[in-house]
Amino acid sequence: MNAEPTPAIVSRDLERIAVRHMQWLDELGIRHKPWLIHGSAPNPTIPAEIAHSHARIDINNAGRTAAALGLGRADLTVRARKKSWEEHPHIDTRGLLWMHTWPPALLRLQLIGKPYDHIGSLMSLKRPERDAIVTHVAGVSVRAVGDLGKVTNGVAMICYAMLMGVPEVVVAGISLSKVGHSYDQQGRPRRQVEEDAFILERLRSRAELFTTEQDLASDAGLKLWNSRSAD
Repeated sequence: MNAEPTPAIVSRDLERIAVRHMQWLDELGIRHKPWLIHGSAPNPTIPAEIAHSHARIDINNAGRTAAALGLGRADLTVRARKKSWEEHPHIDTRGLLWMHTWPPALLRLQLIGKPYDHIGSLMSLKRPERDAIVTHVAGVSVRAVGDLGKVTNGVAMICYAMLMGVPEVVVAGISLSKVGHSYDQQGRPRRQVEEDAFILERLRSRAELFTTEQDLASDAGLKLWNSRSAD
């Protein structure tokens, strides 16, 4: 891993992006709540108490697993633009953060013909914006790391939450070692492991960051969450 450090300076563009997204999250009423970022690694660890106390942020198709677990509507769903909607045709979420180039005012048009149950408020985030957030929060660029030079949306959302000022960020269903996904049995290998590990190493000392996953605590050095963590 040979990425060069990048000065953590908020540009005017990043400041503008942050203000817009803070306002949107305030409208959803979740920016000042603790977050559970729910990724799609197999067998996510989601304690009953955290499902009630934290805003749930589903990454891509993790909402399909949440539905199977009876967790109800997501507070926020994050989707990559190219992710297949057929893999999770029953999205049920209060807000959708879509990795898309179209502005929020036009995103509703992009939902025409897409399968879903309920999508409330919409917001877009462009790939360069997402990457700028990761670089700013972590203090380093991941561009020279791994095969793709970009983190997964799950790790990107950890950085996003930190930039937004979320008071506690708990990670479930994100792994550096498990194979496959929670919502299917195809056993596809995990991608961007090296990139995710590189950024998580820079974030692990953050006071607000925890995980419910034993393997991620061991592999990435994150603190394990329990019901007393926020006390």
